[in-house]
Amino acid sequence: MIKVSKLDVMVYRFPLTTPVQTSFGLMQDRPMVLVKLTSDEGITGWGEIWCNFPSCGAEHRARLLQDTILPALMSQTFKDPATCFNKLSTQFERLAIQSGEFGPIAQCIAGIDCAIWDIVAKRANASLYQIINGKQSVVKTYASGINPSGSLETVERCRDLGYTAFKLKVGFGDDTDLRNLKAIADSLSDSEQMMTDANQGWSVEKTLEMLPKLVAFPLEWLEEPILATSPESAWRTLQLASPIPLAAGENIMGTENFDNAIAHGQLDVIQPDICKWGGISGNLPVIKNILKSGAKYCPHYLGGGIGLATSAHLLGAVGGNGLLEIDSNINPLREDLFAPELTCGKIDIGGTVGIGISDQHYQDFLKESSKMITMDMEMKK
Repeated sequence: MIKVSKLDVMVYRFPLTTPVQTSFGLMQDRPMVLVKLTSDEGITGWGEIWCNFPSCGAEHRARLLQDTILPALMSQTFKDPATCFNKLSTQFERLAIQSGEFGPIAQCIAGIDCAIWDIVAKRANASLYQIINGKQSVVKTYASGINPSGSLETVERCRDLGYTAFKLKVGFGDDTDLRNLKAIADSLSDSEQMMTDANQGWSVEKTLEMLPKLVAFPLEWLEEPILATSPESAWRTLQLASPIPLAAGENIMGTENFDNAIAHGQLDVIQPDICKWGGISGNLPVIKNILKSGAKYCPHYLGGGIGLATSAHLLGAVGGNGLLEIDSNINPLREDLFAPELTCGKIDIGGTVGIGISDQHYQDFLKESSKMITMDMEMKK
């Protein structure tokens, strides 16, 4: 049984000298919302709430968690993390509809779910991936978030860090996109891989126009070329036309929507984001269906170190040949919390308790990063 006796929520920001560029705008800073739960046994667990866009969303989610969801969490005892996830999801379903806050509410519940799983693993004095399923401690990675400006230099820096796979952002005009793709492709060794992400920046017609140009490059996948909410017929059109595997999933929310995406079969790579929807409890059955279908599971992630560590453990738990997404942009909110050593593009998450983040680890993070980050909000209850 699980009873939460205390919750702390913290909002941090790291200002960027070089903004992160996407097809829908710039990120001028990197926010992070952390959830720290303490059980009635005194065991602490860590979770992270997705909050990348818009910039004001981090503080909003922290207040939503504190003022609205926390009372429901602390008034109940739960059999296991999945029971907690399902009860909270059901309890706040009407509010999500009434308020239009589907995303923020789901993201708060996802952060809670991950923190409870961390508590369960720590209670057993085991690594999180072992508690879930324990398939493998070594997971493959790739460097993500590569901006159109200085893309080759970023790839070279990431290669020096040990990465062997690289994902470039596109959607910034044909000349820029194709020039960057060619430069990266020309730099690859036989053992390296590349992918590309349009961040929903193209129409179906534009994607069909780009496909003959993209086949010149050894792309492992083309990610979110069109709106994630596009009808099944649009994705079917692209699947039939594309020799390049299609990827999406970070903007799919809910078991039914994932089941439909899997059943339709247009996606070769499916990328749930555990901090954006579902946590571990919601995504675990989804991932099992992904792997059963023959598609590749590659967790989406572009936030701080807590969510990345949890994503790594979930990938290790389910196995398969997927890759862990790691942001290529400098961010102490990630690097000072979770920065495992890369060897030939792989990391080893074995030998940890929970996700590997202790209270002392967190205090060390604060000390190390104090001059680079700001704490915008801290609430305790």
